[in-house]
Amino acid sequence: MSVRVRFAPSPTGPLHIGGVRTALFNYLFAKKHGGTFYLRIEDTDQTRFVPGAEAYIFEALEWLGIAPDETVGKNEKFGPYRQSERKAMYQQYADQLINSGWAYYAFDTAESLDAMRKEAEANGKTFIYNHSVREQLDNSLTVSREKVTERIAAGEQYVIRFKTPVNEILELKDIIRGDIKFDTNLLDDKVLFKSDGMPTYHLANIVDDHLMETSHVIRGEEWLPSLPLHHLLYKAFGWNAPEFAHLPLILKPIGNGKLSKRDGDKMGFPVFPLEWKTEEGISSGYRENGFFPEAVVNFLALLGWNDGTEQEIFSLEELVQKFDLNRIHKAGAKFDPEKNKWFNHQYLIGKSDKELAISFSTDLEKRGVSTTIDLERVVSLIKERANFVTEFWDLSDYFFEAPTSYDEKAAKNWKEETPGLMQQVISELEKIEDFTSANIETLLKEWMTTNEIGMGKVMQPLRLSLVGALKGSHLFDIIEMIGKAETVKRIEKAIASL
Repeated sequence: MSVRVRFAPSPTGPLHIGGVRTALFNYLFAKKHGGTFYLRIEDTDQTRFVPGAEAYIFEALEWLGIAPDETVGKNEKFGPYRQSERKAMYQQYADQLINSGWAYYAFDTAESLDAMRKEAEANGKTFIYNHSVREQLDNSLTVSREKVTERIAAGEQYVIRFKTPVNEILELKDIIRGDIKFDTNLLDDKVLFKSDGMPTYHLANIVDDHLMETSHVIRGEEWLPSLPLHHLLYKAFGWNAPEFAHLPLILKPIGNGKLSKRDGDKMGFPVFPLEWKTEEGISSGYRENGFFPEAVVNFLALLGWNDGTEQEIFSLEELVQKFDLNRIHKAGAKFDPEKNKWFNHQYLIGKSDKELAISFSTDLEKRGVSTTIDLERVVSLIKERANFVTEFWDLSDYFFEAPTSYDEKAAKNWKEETPGLMQQVISELEKIEDFTSANIETLLKEWMTTNEIGMGKVMQPLRLSLVGALKGSHLFDIIEMIGKAETVKRIEKAIASL
């Protein structure tokens, strides 16, 4: 069988980073085996549908470079790819299960079921709708076929439940977790179909995976409890089941439990690939926070998987080549926001100065800054200290704007003799014709040596004059790049101010 895998999100809000990793692992597995990665929108629960969420999912995967081969409006070989548009086909499969004895109609009201749950709780028990109670409840197992037909024709509300077998031990295989056993006596009879004509997740998921010829189901660990039901549904339909692989959870950076949006809000990092806006506010995204998509893909790939080496930086092509489901860990993977910044730094310093200068230029335009300074050179001087292009301004603002204030602690280096020394520096700079960094450095240091002037007496006040603090790039690079006139102007301002 050729490899066909899917990512099947529900459009109920922005795509969580855990969902992105699921999509990524499906994409890598498909490409590794020359297969197909398709995306299906599972929108059968219209009460939870959020406008804009579907478009967000597509945009996020495009930005990350892992767009599906087949989806809504693209290579619809097994379309439609929205479950809501496949609605008409599910009834026949629900009927098939009824007719074969694998499912039954249930007319129990929400109120009656709630009363039974409360009664069970009062007795210290848990109410489970399964083999232990189903033949005492209001369903087609206890009502004649004629009566069932009458009640449905009369418009009475019902659901179709799966009839879980009794006294069976299911021995199932998971690619990541190995052999797993389930006791059918502990399972409930899940609802598969509702009288409004819509299937539940379980029925639609199995039918669509079969009809779309899915070979492997790679999904999150939270779906592991659904595995026995899904296995039994394949058996009930007489279909070959795909292979299953349940991915480990992405865990909170601190404490126990699954990574949530609340963790991101509390610790100041995104949990969504793209920004998401609602009336309640804005949830930040990796793209808007300045992350490169390839860095996001890289750190997500290593959350629960590695290739068995110490290598950490992988291109998408390398990930495809090395990806192996058997090297995914069972245990959850801790999310590390600081490590994610490190990944972005690695990709940033690996980019050309020209490419980074273009991005920096866009940032400067947004700030209303125009300049003739060589941005490629500015970038070359500061990028080792940056994790994001958005940090370039704070690392280099002195190239574009004269300081308007001076660091108080650094200003203590401004002594009584400093103004006189700075005037001499101006005189020396005025003499220099070859105004390059190396030449300026050579000539000023020669002047200091000849006149027995300590380096610290000149260099620190000079940097303070040009930058406003004792920070920044190589001092003589700054002087060359802002030019003689601007250098002199800044020194004169410092003399007047300090």
